[in-house]
Amino acid sequence: MIGHVLYSFRRCPYAMRARMALRYSGVALSIIEVSLKAKPAEMLALSPKGTVPVLACADGQVIEQSLEIMLWALAQHDPDHWLGPDSSALIEENDQVFKGSLDRYKYAIRYPEHPMEHYRAQGAEFLQRLEDRLEQTPYLAGGTLSLADVALAPFIRQFAHVDRQWFTEAPYPRLNAWLERFLASELFTSVMRPV
Repeated sequence: MIGHVLYSFRRCPYAMRARMALRYSGVALSIIEVSLKAKPAEMLALSPKGTVPVLACADGQVIEQSLEIMLWALAQHDPDHWLGPDSSALIEENDQVFKGSLDRYKYAIRYPEHPMEHYRAQGAEFLQRLEDRLEQTPYLAGGTLSLADVALAPFIRQFAHVDRQWFTEAPYPRLNAWLERFLASELFTSVMRPV
């Protein structure tokens, strides 16, 4: 029997969060870095939707959504109790609402109905809610790193990188510090090394 295989793309935020959860949980696996212009036939056979990440489990199960991969990994091993606080509503808002604003902000030229600043302002509403949370606790769902932080950080990173100066100077000092701490963490840096 072959082991677990993750089809990934290093810069994809969905793939990032899946890789972090798998690494944290200690799941042994092979990672196949996918060229988005030439997706491997074996990945498309497993998951015709053609997006990463895709986890092919050793038992034949195929998991096609990043959050489901994270939850599967944590079900195998969750030593620091990332699943402790319920952060499903926060993650859903990130995935269903904020991601849309992020895409329009990042690729504003594709959405000429409004200027870039309009989409940034939409996303900033979510950033403000995160800043408010971080006024209460050092992490998004409490006193320690949890599923919420790992699920959201790759998307906040992407938003920040559209205009780094704006993000650094925006009135989100706690969110800035949270993101910098996250980007410097061994967990993040380890999954961003080329495979």
